Amino acid sequence: QVQLMEFGGGSVQAGGSLRLSCAASTLHYTIYCMAWFRQAPGKEREGVAAIDSDGRASYADSVKGRFTISKDTATKTLYLQMDALKPEATAMYYCAAGPPVPDYTFLLYGTSYNYWGRGTQVTVNS
Repeated sequence: QVQLMEFGGGSVQAGGSLRLSCAASTLHYTIYCMAWFRQAPGKEREGVAAIDSDGRASYADSVKGRFTISKDTATKTLYLQMDALKPEATAMYYCAAGPPVPDYTFLLYGTSYNYWGRGTQVTVNS
């Protein structure tokens, strides 16, 4: 079974930084797209950042220039470096994995992913 588990959530002050990690098991990591999604109270789950099998990254407009997605193929670990955090970034963050997408426009859509982690809470205090 493919398993994903997030680490690194916590509480930080506005303007601070946090790095999330996602450990994957069983997954053939190099041929999968990986992504981070988040869901705030009362909001729909949204795509934050994604990286495809070729290493190309895609970001939500709201986090461009402040968040960086990366992966370590050897350890099957996905990362999300979050800088200049804002209170509106408070949410449960989820790691997701899925097969190659038919078009790049699908990378930040939740329906593109069939494996999900349990989530890790990020709280940004003003």
